[in-house]
Amino acid sequence: MIRRLLPHPAESFLLLAVWLLLVGSVSFGHLLLGAFLSIVIPLLVQPLLIERPYRWHPLRLLRFLLMVMGDILVANFQVARLTLGPIERLQPVFVEVPIELDNELAISVLVSVVSLTPGSLSADLSTDRRTLLVHGLHVEDKVAMVAEIKGRYEAPLKEIFECLPT
Repeated sequence: MIRRLLPHPAESFLLLAVWLLLVGSVSFGHLLLGAFLSIVIPLLVQPLLIERPYRWHPLRLLRFLLMVMGDILVANFQVARLTLGPIERLQPVFVEVPIELDNELAISVLVSVVSLTPGSLSADLSTDRRTLLVHGLHVEDKVAMVAEIKGRYEAPLKEIFECLPT
């Protein structure tokens, strides 16, 4: 019963806290309205949310996020060097990357990481969620780009979210 009323208790608590901070009062009326909103809003957006996996590894996720932040920093300098040089030397291409992830959240993280890293952009995800179309700003070797995305980003996500082999 409680799980049905509060499908995401942490988010409900956060909504209540943010509401009370926004109104700047802990009066009974604001507490009651905040509690109502913190129950109703998660129930209304429940169909739009991706379910979190039951088993995942937060420490591996932290290590992955630190690696991604480092990659973003390095890629910013590489893209700056490329764009400040002769533009006609760039070799932009679209590459299809086969995906072996079976978890919606893991796929979302992969798509986001590829798009957040300067020089690459997730252009499309196939309807069967098995192929990611990626645009690269400067790609000399398509096979190497696919191998880098799969090895550097997809493989750790498989471990973090315990995706089943396909």
